[in-house]
Amino acid sequence: MTRAADLATLIVDVNTTEAKTDELTGKSTAGSIAVTAEGNTTTTNLQQGLLKSWIRFNGTGTIAINDNFNCSSITDNGTGDYTMTMQTAMANIHYSQTCGAGDVDHGAKINIAFSSANTTTAMRIRLAAAVSGNGDSSIVTNHVAGDLA
Repeated sequence: MTRAADLATLIVDVNTTEAKTDELTGKSTAGSIAVTAEGNTTTTNLQQGLLKSWIRFNGTGTIAINDNFNCSSITDNGTGDYTMTMQTAMANIHYSQTCGAGDVDHGAKINIAFSSANTTTAMRIRLAAAVSGNGDSSIVTNHVAGDLA
């Protein structure tokens, strides 16, 4: 690409100094963009710092997805046991998964138990009630960070 073509892809509104673009690509390495981190003393990789998938759903009764990113489905495997399937696969099974749950009717009482059966596209979310009652929750969240395939 020419310098003029590169500049043509970036539109700058001089009144607000707002840069607008549909795509960001690393100058030296495609798919790698370093941004200045907090404190202006170090840099961090933009792609590495983004969540690759997240979901929030109601796990009681008929499963209802409230909102999500990169999730194709949620499966109810039984009381407090769900499988989340992602649309785009992770590069390997060593991604980071963070779950949360809280039952608004009974207070936050859920412990998360991770499964070793996770794959690059599907992961189990198992909830165990910390107090008496079942392991279902009206609010279940799951966040995934790591490298996409």
